[in-house]
Amino acid sequence: MLSAVQVPSARHLLRTSILSCALASGAFAPKVRGQPVANTVDATEVRKQYLADLDRLTSKFVALANAFPADKFVWRPTPQVRSVGAVFMHVATEYYLFSPLAFGAQASPVVKMNPEDLNRFEANPTKEAVLRHLRDGAVYAKGAIEAVDAKDIGPINWFGHETTIAESSTRMTADLHEHLGQLITYARMNGITPPWSK
Repeated sequence: MLSAVQVPSARHLLRTSILSCALASGAFAPKVRGQPVANTVDATEVRKQYLADLDRLTSKFVALANAFPADKFVWRPTPQVRSVGAVFMHVATEYYLFSPLAFGAQASPVVKMNPEDLNRFEANPTKEAVLRHLRDGAVYAKGAIEAVDAKDIGPINWFGHETTIAESSTRMTADLHEHLGQLITYARMNGITPPWSK
């Protein structure tokens, strides 16, 4: 008499697949403190990719800001959220402050890192101010990040946690991509097609 073949359940297969992927990706590998990247070549490659992503984001933010009519910079979907102009200015603060800091570079003195100054900087911006600060902020971030000596690139304190440059820069661009998605939604709600989608 033949013995019954045990067929694994779907749940078992899913669990096994997840575990296999995690092991293959090194999710359970021990982390070596103090070594964000293997060597200087890796450090410069992380910087190169980070700056390339910032460049791509900047071109889209500037194109979208140009696509919005000046009178729409005060528009907001609900009273509780930032206006179009305030979101763009928030992006500019991230260029001036957090984009450089995420790579261990110095923040710009253009805007101070406290709630009062940040709120004042983002409040009631004009289209002209938005375009100026998007460009100036991106130029500042790029210059500050490029000025960091590759041999000095190492773990940084990122909002109270020691983290690698690869982690902090990825989180930073992820946040900027989130704001780009927010502004694309604002544009669509106002009948504006993002220039790169035409």
